[in-house]
Amino acid sequence: MNFKKLSLVAAGFAVAVTGIAATKVMAAGEVFLPLLVYRTGPYAPNGIPNANGIRDYMTMINKRDGGINGVKIAWEECDTKYNTKIGVECYERLKNNGEKGAVVVNPYSTGITYQLIPKAPVDKIPIHSMGYGRTAAGDGTVFKWAFTAPTSYWSQATTFIKYVGEQEGGMDKLKDKKIALVYHNSAYGKEPISTLELLSKKFGYDLKLLAVDHPGQEQKSTWLQVRRYKPDYIFIWGWGVMNQVAIKEAAAINFPMDHFIGVWWSGSENDVIPAGDAAKGYKAATFHATGTDFGVHQDILKYVYDGNLAKAKENHWGEVLYNRGIINSVYNTEAIRTAMGKYGNKPIGGEEVRWGMENLDLTAAKLEKLGLKGYMNPHKITCEDHEGGGPVTFQQWTGSEWKIVSKWYTPMYDIVRGQIKKAAAAYAKENNITPRDCSKEG
Repeated sequence: MNFKKLSLVAAGFAVAVTGIAATKVMAAGEVFLPLLVYRTGPYAPNGIPNANGIRDYMTMINKRDGGINGVKIAWEECDTKYNTKIGVECYERLKNNGEKGAVVVNPYSTGITYQLIPKAPVDKIPIHSMGYGRTAAGDGTVFKWAFTAPTSYWSQATTFIKYVGEQEGGMDKLKDKKIALVYHNSAYGKEPISTLELLSKKFGYDLKLLAVDHPGQEQKSTWLQVRRYKPDYIFIWGWGVMNQVAIKEAAAINFPMDHFIGVWWSGSENDVIPAGDAAKGYKAATFHATGTDFGVHQDILKYVYDGNLAKAKENHWGEVLYNRGIINSVYNTEAIRTAMGKYGNKPIGGEEVRWGMENLDLTAAKLEKLGLKGYMNPHKITCEDHEGGGPVTFQQWTGSEWKIVSKWYTPMYDIVRGQIKKAAAAYAKENNITPRDCSKEG
């Protein structure tokens, strides 16, 4: 296992390039975050840029602002290899680090998230699975310690259908359309199925489910079925090399790329570049902007890389998954800042940060101040709603870069919330949890 530490209190900090990290002993007066990353293993090409974005944003906050309200951030990386067992071991190893212990953890795996959710109320450490994990955790009355903000797989599935409906000229035009879901045969890949099945009954489209086993390099039989089915649209719910292979296979059967749409974990540079020109026109969902034309990127370039653009790009600065890592750090740091508004500008623990996450309100004005204007949508989390149903947009690969090509679509949140409440109630019954009354929460 590859463990990496990074603490920015003392002088002599060295920017970590992929595969290299500065190591320091954590000092008193800090807040500590365990970083469950995967810089090695089959999904490392996706894990590296995401981990770099998380790390670089916190590095920038420490160097530019002296921390969060003067309190420095400390963190330690543990390489999970995207393996659930190793991920849980990483969590256990790091959860008690720091002056107050870990204050929030991002599992970065649906499998790891499922394993950590029961541990959270015992260890008093909030779990934030940003746009992945157990969608039912969006019900804060049952899952007090878990958060899925800003949106979830079920919400995203509804925006897929809204987007396709609009492309076809109206939701009524979905009747008798054929949609194939090519999905990673895991808990992650299966997350949208119930929603897509529910919507197929509502709008009358035919749904074909095609599982692809890990890691996804062998898909010949899957695409033979696609050829026979002749879908109007294909959704891909993949990860890692599975996406590259799927795009190549779709191109090989001349499937129109603008009708091939990926989940937000199937829409990075790593997914399209290996396919070359064949990937041009491919689309994917996202909940943030593309590129580097934002204040936050310029501050990272200045404070983390001393203006060295080549070094920043070497660390995947501005790539899709790097940008997503930035957002994850924004949620972490602003939840801490929100908690400090109640508990004081001092090192705080997981219980306080859980309150901060639950009362997080990322307004347009706040996002602009953070250098995030136009980069992500305003978002608010509440006691009852730990997701928030954030809007989703769609990006398209031009052959050299990702471009946003749609408006922002609000999820069918009435449908999603009904699913979430039902699933959360079943979980509560199975685990003897009494849902809390949010009207009594302070």
